[in-house]
Amino acid sequence: MAKRNVTVQLDETVIHRAKVLAAKQSTSVSGLVTRALIDLVDEDDRYEEARQHALAMMRDAGTHGGGRWTRTELHER
Repeated sequence: MAKRNVTVQLDETVIHRAKVLAAKQSTSVSGLVTRALIDLVDEDDRYEEARQHALAMMRDAGTHGGGRWTRTELHER
């Protein structure tokens, strides 16, 4: 897969902390950012897949019970 550069602007404090974390994890700041972005897009993919599955289940469920209540029936005490 071809790689491309992306420019981001970060506070010096964030850059320093990211470099320390990267060193602790034996990786680079680029590696940290890559992993974080992959995790974000994977999470979004899983959410969208679950959303589509739920919508399909609701669409395919049809009506159960067949009864319809009036507002008065629902609020009877």
